[in-house]
Amino acid sequence: MTPLVSIIMGSTSDMPVMEKACNWLNDNKIPFEVNALSAHRTPQQVEEFARGAQARGIKVIIAAAGMAAALPGVIAASTALPVIGVPIKGMLDGLDAMLSIIQMPPGIPVATVGVNGALNAAILAAQILAASCPEAAAAVEQHRASLSAKIEKANQDLSQIKYEYKTN
Repeated sequence: MTPLVSIIMGSTSDMPVMEKACNWLNDNKIPFEVNALSAHRTPQQVEEFARGAQARGIKVIIAAAGMAAALPGVIAASTALPVIGVPIKGMLDGLDAMLSIIQMPPGIPVATVGVNGALNAAILAAQILAASCPEAAAAVEQHRASLSAKIEKANQDLSQIKYEYKTN
């Protein structure tokens, strides 16, 4: 099975956040790989990975990083593939990582989700894949239907709560 999505993190300490992306992709049968690469500690391997990703069949890269958060931008600078950055909460509640990822120079965009937003990164990756992969499109549609069903159930539950002045 060839992975379509590559999840890269600066270190394995990011895995508790990134497992949400792994779980969503896995549950929706979207092939993915997971690796640790560091923009600062393994810069040559990061560049090799990014330059070779498309040839290996990768369609979207999710890159997680905290603090200086250079990894998503370094990867984006070396590939034409879409890169989704996931800022990891650490110092300054992840604001430093988020700003490092979203403030890319013109010409090197990195899509960025919220701090610790690995689930949204997986869903965004599936949305990107949906343009050419009907299975990914179906996964996104099914996920959205489940969100709608959760809200409908919440309103049913709320209708059972009684207050003297509650009118619904």
